[in-house]
Amino acid sequence: MKKALICFTVFLLTVSPFTLRAADAHQEGSKTEAEEISEYINHHLQDDHYFSLFTDKKAGKHYGFPLPVILIDNGFHIFSSGEFHHGEHVVEKNGQHYALYHGKIYKTDAAGTINYDEDHHATNEKPLDFSITKNVVGLLLAALLLFVGFTSLAKTYKKGANNLPKGAGRFLEPLVLYVRDEMAIPNIGHRYKEFMPYLLSVFFLIFLLNLLGLTPLGFNVTGNITVTLCLALFTFVITNVKANKDYWKHIFWMPGVPALFKVFLMPIELLGIFTKPFSLMLRLFANITAGHSVVMGLIAIVYLFQNQLTVGGSIGVSMALTLLLFILELLVAFLQAFIFTMLSSLFIGMAVEEHAHH
Repeated sequence: MKKALICFTVFLLTVSPFTLRAADAHQEGSKTEAEEISEYINHHLQDDHYFSLFTDKKAGKHYGFPLPVILIDNGFHIFSSGEFHHGEHVVEKNGQHYALYHGKIYKTDAAGTINYDEDHHATNEKPLDFSITKNVVGLLLAALLLFVGFTSLAKTYKKGANNLPKGAGRFLEPLVLYVRDEMAIPNIGHRYKEFMPYLLSVFFLIFLLNLLGLTPLGFNVTGNITVTLCLALFTFVITNVKANKDYWKHIFWMPGVPALFKVFLMPIELLGIFTKPFSLMLRLFANITAGHSVVMGLIAIVYLFQNQLTVGGSIGVSMALTLLLFILELLVAFLQAFIFTMLSSLFIGMAVEEHAHH
């Protein structure tokens, strides 16, 4: 009975052990296992200049491979991120010194001095950083997989319209038809072909990146707000560049509305132009980040509840809860790609729709 209650508590309050252990750590003045796990989860959610597979802290070894660092600071500086030794060493290039601190590269001196403001934020100057980070690797991998898959599908169609796709094409074709028939045509209308390349690109890119994020490779590309911001900006630009005069007329001077109300409604409609892409950006980022955090928190049960549940019990509870959430995350991976594409097609359709004036 006691173990059953503990399992129920673990299921509902997965984050509680992190808080309790952290409080004990501050009292004892040492870092607990829960704090180390919390740091590891935060590190996983962030981008990195080093592709880490796993770390053996006891042996002090990191297993993975370094990625190229590309800096523009009085010229090009290209070198391996391995030279930073995971932030332990200062790198000197052409008289300039660089330090890796919390995933960011800062200009510093030979001693690696980092200056802080009142909020303990680093104030050192940063060079222009065009490095190939872990998120960039994830994007390149996704682009390569999509290129190979859709090239195969295109070759099938070149042979004849009635040919059945083979291999990955059998999985891709129903999704292509789904985006066309359930999103593009209903929301955009007769101009849907004009926007199909973008809608297909954004749908499959988000879907594949979400799936890659569930693999042991540790990608969290769609959980990076800069990536979701970039995708939302594409929708924002396409929507407003392709918008017709009726769209802008309904924003700045709505037909059929009393003049006094037009004055009050205009700033609200104008604000809506920016809130739409903002919602796209935030929804995708928040859902993927939350999913990764909870999955890793459930995996951490193996380490946090060994005394209460025994080693076998903690592993069993962790695997059961993680498996259930993992299945749910597979659904979320598709759902977030669907929502982003559906809303994008809806916003585009509103912009190109030809309004009937009464």
